[in-house]
Amino acid sequence: MPISIDIDQIFLEDREHPPSDRTLPWTEIRDGITVVVEPKPHWAEDMRVFRLDAREYCRYVEWTAHGARARLLCHIDTSGDDLIMKARAMIAREIADGLWN
Repeated sequence: MPISIDIDQIFLEDREHPPSDRTLPWTEIRDGITVVVEPKPHWAEDMRVFRLDAREYCRYVEWTAHGARARLLCHIDTSGDDLIMKARAMIAREIADGLWN
């Protein structure tokens, strides 16, 4: 019988890696603000963070240095919630296609 894999378990296992090696978005909270960190694509200079509940972002290095005082810029089509939902949907499709054992 195949072992059942859980989306939440996949996210937990990804968080065991250092931030620069993660492949899935994760949340961080500082000074009462929750952001979602977008993993660094191979071509990017730095990761970005998006507010969980708003379409605002900044560079990860600014977030780590300044927390809630980091300058967040408007982003017209992405929020942290969008990133998490897209990643969960992608993993669900991959599980359904048998790509995770």
